[in-house]
Amino acid sequence: MTINTTLTLRADAPIGTISPRLYGHFAEHLERCCYDGLWVGLNNKDIPNIGGWRTDVVNALKAMPVPLLRWPGGCYADHYHWRDGIGPADKRPQRLGMSCGLQVEDDNGIGTHEFLELCRLIGAEPYLAGNMGSGSVQEMCDWVEYCNATIDTTITRERAANGAPNPFNVKLWGVGNENWGCGGSYDAESYANEYRRYATMLRHVDPTAELVICGHNDEWNEAVIRTNRNHFGLMDHFSIHRYWLQGGAEVDFSEAQYYALLGEAHDTELFIEQTAAYLREYAPKDAKFVGIALDEWGVWHPEARPWGPDKELQRVPLSYEQANTMRDALSIGIALEVFHRQCNILTLANLAQIVNVLHAPIMTQGEAMWITPTYYALQLHTPHIGATALPVDVANGSTIPGGKSEASTQAVSATASTGANGTAVTLINRHFDQSASVTLVTSGVSGVVKAQMLSAESPRLQNSVAQPDTVGLSDLAVHADGSNQWRIELPPHSMATITFN
Repeated sequence: MTINTTLTLRADAPIGTISPRLYGHFAEHLERCCYDGLWVGLNNKDIPNIGGWRTDVVNALKAMPVPLLRWPGGCYADHYHWRDGIGPADKRPQRLGMSCGLQVEDDNGIGTHEFLELCRLIGAEPYLAGNMGSGSVQEMCDWVEYCNATIDTTITRERAANGAPNPFNVKLWGVGNENWGCGGSYDAESYANEYRRYATMLRHVDPTAELVICGHNDEWNEAVIRTNRNHFGLMDHFSIHRYWLQGGAEVDFSEAQYYALLGEAHDTELFIEQTAAYLREYAPKDAKFVGIALDEWGVWHPEARPWGPDKELQRVPLSYEQANTMRDALSIGIALEVFHRQCNILTLANLAQIVNVLHAPIMTQGEAMWITPTYYALQLHTPHIGATALPVDVANGSTIPGGKSEASTQAVSATASTGANGTAVTLINRHFDQSASVTLVTSGVSGVVKAQMLSAESPRLQNSVAQPDTVGLSDLAVHADGSNQWRIELPPHSMATITFN
């Protein structure tokens, strides 16, 4: 059976600019993400590297791309002391860290200078998460001074002695992470009050720093925002996290679980909108705008966690690594549709995590590296980065099971944008086993520049070290079907991007 759908591009109703920050990523000192996945060390002779960073991973990240990168956590941030990671590598201490319930051995081979060099190599804006759980206001102020200050101080002299006479100019700073739990088990009001103290002192060090306050669920978020309703000037971004947990097993999922996961991705919009509603409710008259930072998001399968739905499927020993299938790639596309629609209130987002751990676009094993279907889903969306989001109307399509927000949703969906390089449309056929015949109605375009599709014989397929090319991109046929009208055929569970001139 084939779904017949008409999509109409609304070039007359621009939504807003799709910030590159919405395509951010997250690298935490958790299992094989930073160490082994990204960093193999300065003295590694077996794996080609650039100053300790894996060459193959660096090149893949540049091509994805990665506009924003958050580090060192996550839960790890509230055990991390930045001074441990500066100065000569052989004199740095070996520390005990903690993330997601796991103890972490860290020789501090990756420190501030190394991380910021990685950002330079891949073209990413850095986003540093500060230690509020086991650190102090002074410690975080000193880190901001070390990275950003221009005046002559003992700390800036130390930075210069470590090889960086000029400031790094790091704009984004997280004031703690998940402080309702692993970051100190604060109650909402206590955290809100402590945040004000941190933010006030940090702004003294760098008035231009953009500060990210920690959110959680609706009850916590409402309490934090209400407590700080007279201090919107100390907040720039309000952090929330959303992991999708209801999809069952990573590979052997049912059709119902397939739709449950896609429904969770779709419902992320509700969480963003509810958080924005709290910010509007408590914002004083003429208050500065505070954006929403979805700085951890993605699929978290039960094989990679000891808690939550289907936790009995946990893989032992726990490595936080999981399969990444075509279904997971579709969830990425659905989330990016949400991000584009909400680009006026969602100011940054960070997929968790960048290599090996959780919803990773890149995997490594020894000298081998391969890229997952999620990598290709992100790469398909490259034309939208920095462009102006446009709405897309859907008509005549069939429906599939939805999430909490609605009982059903359209089987075929799309997002579109226009920019200096033309107009781009990304389409998703969310249906488990039905193909889609799509009529795309546009205006003001004269021809197709490029059309690519991500598809697989089954939504359960993935790439692996043994079969790295099972799922990948292919060229897509787009047929003119009258004036400003195009015909596209999409197989089940597939995604495609068409760029018009």
